Amino acid sequence: MLQTIRDNSQGVIAKVIIGFIIGVFALFGAESIVGGFLQGNEVASVNGEEITEQELSVGIQNVMASIGSDLGSIDEELIREVALNQLIEDKLLMQAAQDSGMVISADSIDREIIRNPQFQINGQFDNDLARRTMASQGFTPQGYREALADRMVLGQLANAYAASDFVTESDLERIAALQTQTRDFRYLTIPLGTRTVGEEISEEDLRAYYDENQAMFTVPEQVTVNYVLLDKDAIFEEIEIDEAQIRAQYEEEVGEAEADIEKRVSHILFDVSEGEDAAVAAAQQVKDRIDAGEAFEDLAAEVSVDTASGEAGGDIGYTDGTVFPDAVESALTSMEVGQVSDPVVSEFGVHLIKLTELDAADVPTFESAAERIERDLKQAEVDNVYFSRLETLANLAFETFDLQSISDELGMEVQVSETFGRNGGSSVVTSNQNVIDAAFSDEVLNQDLNSDSIELSDTQAVVVHLNEYQPEQVQPFDEVRNEIAVSLRTELERERTREIGQEILAALEAGEDVSDRIAAEGAEWEDRLNVQRNQFDMNTEIAENAFSMTEAEGGDVNREGFSLNNGSYSIIELAAVHPGSLSDLSEEQQEQLEGMLLESRGRDVFDALLAQLQQDGDISR
Repeated sequence: MLQTIRDNSQGVIAKVIIGFIIGVFALFGAESIVGGFLQGNEVASVNGEEITEQELSVGIQNVMASIGSDLGSIDEELIREVALNQLIEDKLLMQAAQDSGMVISADSIDREIIRNPQFQINGQFDNDLARRTMASQGFTPQGYREALADRMVLGQLANAYAASDFVTESDLERIAALQTQTRDFRYLTIPLGTRTVGEEISEEDLRAYYDENQAMFTVPEQVTVNYVLLDKDAIFEEIEIDEAQIRAQYEEEVGEAEADIEKRVSHILFDVSEGEDAAVAAAQQVKDRIDAGEAFEDLAAEVSVDTASGEAGGDIGYTDGTVFPDAVESALTSMEVGQVSDPVVSEFGVHLIKLTELDAADVPTFESAAERIERDLKQAEVDNVYFSRLETLANLAFETFDLQSISDELGMEVQVSETFGRNGGSSVVTSNQNVIDAAFSDEVLNQDLNSDSIELSDTQAVVVHLNEYQPEQVQPFDEVRNEIAVSLRTELERERTREIGQEILAALEAGEDVSDRIAAEGAEWEDRLNVQRNQFDMNTEIAENAFSMTEAEGGDVNREGFSLNNGSYSIIELAAVHPGSLSDLSEEQQEQLEGMLLESRGRDVFDALLAQLQQDGDISR
């Protein structure tokens, strides 16, 4: 076949076609050719410029990446709509930027790429890393530059509009007056009670509530799974270490500790130029003088041919058993601190050696170290066994069709989970997102297969298999009857509390004395002065309602009643409003306020631009 192609490609027409293809590649680049095949399937048009299915797919991926989720947990159509709206807005804004003559220079794009931390190694731009990273994101270098240029242009457009507004001193003063405003008021709260306990809730009301609120009593789909759990801690209990292993490890550690001992040594060196025997005899004479009480250090300075060490009292430093000649090291092994050796012959001459320091680590007794050594040996063995079984577990999960084979092979009990839905359960196993995903996967839910081996942590892994599937269903009326009764009773109590509160409010407005009624309902007035908007030492709902009220004229109080979220009813009497001032804010707070207003207005201006572009644009989906 290849030969046929070669033969037929020699004709004039074939050469013209090949030449045309080469020309197109040269003029437009391979990327445009490949892109032409991948694009198409127009999903929208913005002022004549199309948005393709390929662009929408990338947009959907970007949306999913931004919210950190997957299409299995979110409505796919909603994500598609969000992504398409974003692409339409980007097209409108890009067209507006182009119409305004906005461009980004090649140098600016280069600087942005070089500064991107994703393309740097140890703070330096790396060309190979940049190309690999671009490719992993689905870009060629040229495609990445074009996309980056578009983003930079959109950023330039947004900044141009967002930075076009300003804030005056009077604006700041007006906002500060509201923010720092304080109020004087008093309030009382009528709590929920048991005022309706004697009132019957009919069966018809209970049934009607059930029928009208089916969603409240709908149990989502749920599963129970069988599972086998590989637990490193359980393996620890299986492993036994005999005393011979412990003692061998102890002896090895003692040997290593002894090898790490450092000894400080001094010597007196004798010249062997007149013969080794003469040097040994001279050394013995000096040894006799030392034994008679003369100082080793003084004699080293007097007679040692190693004048450098002699001036230091014979000190030649430390050894770990490998620094000095073998004969010297051998002599040191049997010496105690302060002891001077008999003459020692080495390739450097004849020595008298003195051990001056011994830096030895404390070596524990076998009895004190045995428990720790046993634990360490166990842990090493447990690690080996765990990872071996983990590999076997993964293989068996794939190769078998139930958990019994795994149980028989690895001696792991088949356990049954609690019932749980797509939000997971409360146990270590059923609260793990990977287990939840596996339990509701097609392989486990519909194909009756084992899940893959799922690592819950560094010490546990699990394989699950479907035990029972419960589809979404509405709970029977009898199961939720009491729950409904509680809900209706609570609503009756809330309504009765609201009625009482409104009656007291009406009486206050009429000028009646209701102090006894207030006391009977378990309420009392509480006075608050100079309360700020964000007062932390009082109920936030009451503070918010107090600041939503208007000030009464002529020094009167303004009264309003409010139902609170907890079902109680609050009556507030607003007595005075004290305007704030910009001077009440620190310099830093004033700067923050100005920045907040500028950001808010800039966002409004930009949103207005986008709304106008959408209104004027020719957009088809």
